Amino acid sequence: MADTILQRKVLAEGEVVFKEGEEATSAFLIQDGEVEIYRTVDGQKTVLATIGKGGLFGEMGLIDSKPRAAGAQAKIKATVVVVTRAMFQEKLAKCDPFIRALLNIFVDTIRRTNK
Repeated sequence: MADTILQRKVLAEGEVVFKEGEEATSAFLIQDGEVEIYRTVDGQKTVLATIGKGGLFGEMGLIDSKPRAAGAQAKIKATVVVVTRAMFQEKLAKCDPFIRALLNIFVDTIRRTNK
């Protein structure tokens, strides 16, 4: 991965990054701007969190390979670094098995809490 060039993506205000229920193929690190994490409940968009510079989103699906638990949309213009599944799995493979197990437990707990 040392030779990998990091892909950056510029998001326009209001641009949807991904929708709830989609397959998770990437996570995103916010280099600049803000992104809202939301769920649609009874046809209404409910913002769960606003993530700013230095924040990470979209990682849960990379950990457990389940569909997106929420959607993500740029609140304002944002620049994000794309973390692909391959990049994530390469890093995860180097982790202690205990840490990998903890990550799975954390994600499972968050998913159950959000239901």
